[in-house]
Amino acid sequence: MTRHDGRQWDETRPISITPNYQRFAEGSALIETGHTKVLCAASLEERVPPFLRGQGQGWVTAEYNMLPRATNTRTPRERDSGRISGRSQEIQRLIGRSLRAITDLEALGERTVQIDCDVIQADGGTRTAAITGAYVALYQALKVLVDSRAVRRIPLHGAVAAVSVGLVKDDLLLDLCYREDFDAQVDFNVVMTDRGELVELQGATEGSPFPRQRVEGILALAARGMEPLFAAQRRAIRQL
Repeated sequence: MTRHDGRQWDETRPISITPNYQRFAEGSALIETGHTKVLCAASLEERVPPFLRGQGQGWVTAEYNMLPRATNTRTPRERDSGRISGRSQEIQRLIGRSLRAITDLEALGERTVQIDCDVIQADGGTRTAAITGAYVALYQALKVLVDSRAVRRIPLHGAVAAVSVGLVKDDLLLDLCYREDFDAQVDFNVVMTDRGELVELQGATEGSPFPRQRVEGILALAARGMEPLFAAQRRAIRQL
């Protein structure tokens, strides 16, 4: 099928990651995937949550927010309602899990890395872009610890990135924009490491059930789409 932006079915949107985007954060990155833009910042704290005190390991956690005019119409700030939406809670937990999966928490020591992901512009794939960009912000923050000799090495097991795959009009498509995501019969978000290991797989149908064999095709397509993401991460990290 012909895609709205002229891409092939197995092609990601153009991706760029600008590291060190914020002056004061220990780590930061602006990630752009097509028209989606997410600002990711990493802050270091010399403490851990109460449930980890005295256990000799650190913690990585995340918050996710969307600016009011990131979308076609204004979305009120969640703080105006006094509570975080279920969607935002789900996404920020996903980001935190994804980053902890590749972090050596014992080597980090009793420290917390707080990741803040703010969507500046949303055209589909905000959660996957947040994970991919947050990794660069995390890496930079951990490099600060190495440079200050607080730790001997960057406490990471590898890189992590995420991409969406959907079934639109019976065609599998990689890295959905908003319009494709809206039309998708099946929509998956896939989180993987740079060693090809699965971190998380989120998927659901908007209509009829789909055969298990479809999942194998979705995973294969997602794996193919990971390399441009990891390449963009590597380019960004080389600039630090």
